[in-house]
Amino acid sequence: MPKIIMQRSLNFLLALSLLITLQNCASEEEAPVEILRPVVYHEVGLSGGEVIRSFSGTAQTDKIINLSFRSSGIITELNMNLGNQVRKGELLGQLDNVQARLAHEQAVSALNSAASQMNTAELNLERIRLLYEKGSASLSDFENAKNSFRTAEASYESAQRSVDIQQEQINYGFLYAPETGAIAAVNVELEENISPGQVVGVLNAGLDMNIAMGIPESVINRLKPEMEVGIMFSALPNQSFLGSVIEISPALDANTSTYPIEVKVINPTDDIKSGMAASVTFNFSESIGNNEAIVIPANAVGEDQSGRFVFLINEQGSSGITVNKNYVEIGELTSDGFEIIAGLAVGQKIATAGLQTLLDGQKVTLYNN
Repeated sequence: MPKIIMQRSLNFLLALSLLITLQNCASEEEAPVEILRPVVYHEVGLSGGEVIRSFSGTAQTDKIINLSFRSSGIITELNMNLGNQVRKGELLGQLDNVQARLAHEQAVSALNSAASQMNTAELNLERIRLLYEKGSASLSDFENAKNSFRTAEASYESAQRSVDIQQEQINYGFLYAPETGAIAAVNVELEENISPGQVVGVLNAGLDMNIAMGIPESVINRLKPEMEVGIMFSALPNQSFLGSVIEISPALDANTSTYPIEVKVINPTDDIKSGMAASVTFNFSESIGNNEAIVIPANAVGEDQSGRFVFLINEQGSSGITVNKNYVEIGELTSDGFEIIAGLAVGQKIATAGLQTLLDGQKVTLYNN
């Protein structure tokens, strides 16, 4: 009997222990889990800290000419090949000129007819003049003869101008090299029908080599004419060149959102070909001077009744990472953000998103966007 009682007591203790364990597990599962908000942050630094900046560009000769005919027709002769060196005045192409030649023939025919009419009017005027001097013709007859001759003479001169114009149209069917240079592109083939002004080829006629490129607005005001730069080409890895800024556009290119500029290669070689990719390095140390300042993104600055503030990220607290409201004194608004006069130091981290929903002392996690 005591053995049965002991067995029952043991079973009771096991059940009680299991019940307590289940209750503890349930309590642990029901404990609320703290959800920390992720915060995008920015590390405070100086504007103008990067005095060496590099931008990409493309090499091109300083004089690029698009070649085209001034009349329409079918190309019957084409003396252009990629890379060919051509001299000024050399024939590059010719059109069939069917329409121009036909118009020229018609103009010549009209000129011959006008010349015949003018000769007839001149002979008639001379005959009437002699009769008038002898008293056999009236003054009105003499005046009519003079008017007829003037009209025929004007018609002849007009026909002559028409012939000259049609001869020019024929000349427009011939394409001559406007400058000495190299053929950089050929866009047409023999027997192709073209229209006036259609680009049939490209001539690189310049002796100097330039780099065309775009500069962002954040540094465009640091550029000065004749500013020296360093140039390297990906196709010429073991060579470096000097350059000078020669053109700075005052207007933004809407397609690239940059300001177009041109840099002249001071010491070019024949290894540099038009179209090569270039990396141009600028040294802005002189233009920056002592104007370095703390600048932070504009969306990192909030405002309340006490003034402008930022949420400073505190990673040293015992309770984890928190954000604390930190009042600052701001200066001018630049293209990079607000200039900070007081209240922040280089290296500190600040929140840059969701300032309206952050609370002073709130625990967060960092998210680097």
